[in-house]
Amino acid sequence: MPVGFSQGLSFDQSRTNWDGTGPRPLAWSVWYPANDEAIETPPLAPSWFKQEAVAYDAPIKLTSDPLPVVMLSHGSGGVAGGLSWLGHRLAQSGFVALAINHHGHTGSEPYRPEGFLCLWERASDLSALFDADDWKEVLGATFENRAHVAGFSAGAYTTLLLLGARVAYSQFEPDNPRKSPVRGPREFPDLAKHIPSLLHDRIFLESWNRRRENFKDERFVNGLAIAPGRSVLGFAEDSLEQINAPVQIIGGDADTIAPANECCVWLHEKIRPSSLEIPQGGVGHYTFLPEPTPQGIKTSPEIFYDSGLQRRSVHDHVARSAITFFRASG
Repeated sequence: MPVGFSQGLSFDQSRTNWDGTGPRPLAWSVWYPANDEAIETPPLAPSWFKQEAVAYDAPIKLTSDPLPVVMLSHGSGGVAGGLSWLGHRLAQSGFVALAINHHGHTGSEPYRPEGFLCLWERASDLSALFDADDWKEVLGATFENRAHVAGFSAGAYTTLLLLGARVAYSQFEPDNPRKSPVRGPREFPDLAKHIPSLLHDRIFLESWNRRRENFKDERFVNGLAIAPGRSVLGFAEDSLEQINAPVQIIGGDADTIAPANECCVWLHEKIRPSSLEIPQGGVGHYTFLPEPTPQGIKTSPEIFYDSGLQRRSVHDHVARSAITFFRASG
């Protein structure tokens, strides 16, 4: 089945951007089953990531039933294309895979400490985008009124918020009893030091004070949490115990960024309707990003180093597992 691909920009009128100059942007990418006659072509722009050929803006393959939707949430400082490997495979299996660039926390725009600190805003991004009309109008189809959700690293945090997890502590706030061994992620290593000054910023403070609110969206019926980061350790344990939607947790046996025994296993023990898989053979944190181009290897070799591992085979396995999970528990 040919895979179609489109991009667009929506806005959440209920929230401002971090500058306070307009509504919060929701830049999206979507992979979808295209008409059988659609012609797939190689990617248009250079990238760190290998990209599959897609049919740009091709007509969607219409069916008599509403199409199933999977919302995708990238990792810290990442981009929607970081989950292209999953989105493409989902589309080949009949799903519409809708990914977003989380404002202030994405490599598609300048990094903002506010975006890296206020991870809960990411959950509202997916809820708002699922409500938006423009991507539906672009595709011109009918979609199910519920959705699946999948996320990598910080995207796994987003996934769990939508299913009912609630924040007890932000990862880097001083009162957090689980002291992180780092003071910021790879993309923003001094992140914690920005908190005192940001607390004087009205827009940041309003978001910061929302961190313990409930971001559960009943329309999301299940979730795939891929390599959840240490930020999940700040969830209130009682909220995890109350999650009743199926959750599939997948981590890597060689993940040193977010060790599976520390993050994945901890979540699995708290979330009753969860399954856990930790693929073996040297699967690291960044194994769940796309395969590299020569440009990617040259620019950021540490992200694309796999010790004798075939990254594509891991992607194939995870995607098959995800498709089975979404179909069985949706």
